[in-house]
This record gives sequence, structure tokens and C-alpha cells, in this order.
Amino acid sequence: MDDPPPRLDPLPRAGLPGWAEPLLDPRAFWSGRIWYDTTLAHALPLGAEPVAARCGAGAVPLLRTGEALRSLTTPYTQDWRPLGPPGLGATGWQDAGQGFGALLRLRPPVLLEAIDPAGAWLAPFLAGLRGSGIRSARFDHVGVWRETLPEGQGWEDYLAGRPSSLRHTVERKGKRAARETRFSLIAAPGAALEAGIEAFHAVRAGSWKPAEPFPDFDAALMRAAAAAGALRLGVLTRVADDTPLAAQYWILDQGGARATVPKLFHLETERTASPGTVLTAMMLRHLITEDRVRTLDFGRGDDAYKAHWVADRVQLIGLVLADPRHPAGLAALARQAAGRLLRRIRR
Repeated sequence: MDDPPPRLDPLPRAGLPGWAEPLLDPRAFWSGRIWYDTTLAHALPLGAEPVAARCGAGAVPLLRTGEALRSLTTPYTQDWRPLGPPGLGATGWQDAGQGFGALLRLRPPVLLEAIDPAGAWLAPFLAGLRGSGIRSARFDHVGVWRETLPEGQGWEDYLAGRPSSLRHTVERKGKRAARETRFSLIAAPGAALEAGIEAFHAVRAGSWKPAEPFPDFDAALMRAAAAAGALRLGVLTRVADDTPLAAQYWILDQGGARATVPKLFHLETERTASPGTVLTAMMLRHLITEDRVRTLDFGRGDDAYKAHWVADRVQLIGLVLADPRHPAGLAALARQAAGRLLRRIRR
């Protein structure tokens, strides 16, 4: 049976519809049901309508504002990609790209963000778009810091490979923390998780971070991830007065092979005691030793501390998809070309 014509379907805020289930890879948390259901319920920008471009064997999650389309991404997105059944090959992705391109003809440009350029889907999907007359312009979006540990490497060997300043901080401040604090690691739903979420928000309120754009999102994601066995929430609490000093949560995916930390905070008033560093060391020790995680991912953003914990930076990219037959599309492609030329001249 032939695939139906490409079309845009609304996505309910209650969660992905049933037709999306065969397109979800259970090992890929950041493009899975938990991620999208939580985003749809708790992190949609005001005035944006979630839709999916259904094209061939795939679907492209998008946000529509008026006539404008962009990827269904938020400040929390770690990795965006079209949805496709596990094992979809290059031909299937090219067909999906061609179908998506058919939807974009004579429309304003589309912005896609948070794309891993190493994704196997990307090249054939773009080839399909070109076959539909849609041009793409690539730009650097945001960096992600991660490291895959050598096979068999344990906590001690991992720590020995960190910069000496970090090792000394972990050792010196860790001794004090052992005397004065309590470490809690929470992975399952229940009263302990609710208390951990409350501590997480208390630490976040006392940190240096600006206000959250979607205040309910982290708690909702933690609850959903805990129910699926994918959460590791850590809290460091001062024993003397039961004050939470640092908090962070990690998400396991790829069958438990990778752990990503979306958020980590410490009280700004406790900076000299380095509670955030101490808690990160405790969490990583558990992830490496108990969970047998092989890839440690410190998420999006180029905060300087990340390079102390992991060695590799991955540049996520964005794409402007434009139909040169549309005036706005032609202008967008011209702007991207001018920007690339200016960057070359500056280098």
C-alpha cells in the first residue's frame, strides 16, 4: 500500500498520539515518548501549536506559530531529530525528506535546531529535501560536552584522568562533605522522590541561575523518568540543619549506556565548600560503578566546568530549510550565505 500524501497533523498536548508509537526508539530517551509527552504538557512556548509533518515512514515534530514552522525544541532539548521506525534505512529517510520538502514548497523558511550532525538520518533526509527543491543552510547551534569511557575503565581510573585541580578539589572538599553532609540518590517514584524534587527546587532557588522559562518541566520529567527506571536524582544535604546544598539529576538512555545531566545546581552561599563538585563526583562514581554507564554527557552549553569532567565537545547544528521560489526563502538563503562569507573573512 502506498504511503498517504504528506500532511501536517496537530499533536495533542496530552501526549503523542497512538500513530507515533511505531516511530519511537525505546533506547532513545531524548526523542522518545517520555520526552515528548513531558514537553507537550509542560514546555510549549506561548502561542505555539505543536504539529507533526507526516511524510513517508517518518514524522517531523514541529511548532507552528502563524505560518511559521520550526522544530519542536525548547531550552531543555538535548537532541532533536525526525521520528522514524527503528532500523529505517537511507532510502526511507530520503523518502521522508522528499515528503517533508513537498510540504515546504512555497512556504516561509523552517528553522530546525539541536541536530547531531553524526545522525545517520541526516544526509539522506537532506537529499530528499533537495529532491523536492528545498535548500538547506547549516549553522552552528550549541555545543554538547561528553566522553565515552574506555572499555573496563572504573571510577578510580576515570578520576585519575581528570585535571589535577579537579582531583584535589574532590579529595579535599570530599573529606569535609563526608563529615558534614548526607548524600541521597533517588531513582524510583515515591515519597523520597517528592522530597528530592522539593530539595532540587530549593537549591535551584538559591543558585546563580536565572528563572526557569517552564518551572514545572524538571519535576514532571523526573517523575516520568523515575517511573521508567531512567532517573538518577542526587541531593547533598547538610546534616546540621537539613539544608540541601546541591542537587542534580541524570537521565539514563541508550539502554543505560549513556547518562546525561540536564540540570545541576548548588547554593551560591556555599560556593567555597564546592558542594556542586562534590555531588557531581558522588553521582559519577555511582553511574560508573553501579550503573555501568559508558558515556557521560554534560548536556548542551559551553560552561567552563564541563571540560574538567569530560573531554569531548560535539557541535550540534541548526538548519534553515528554504524554498528559493518563496521571497522569504530566497532572502533567508542569501542571509546565511552572507553570514558564512563574513565568518570566513574574519577567520
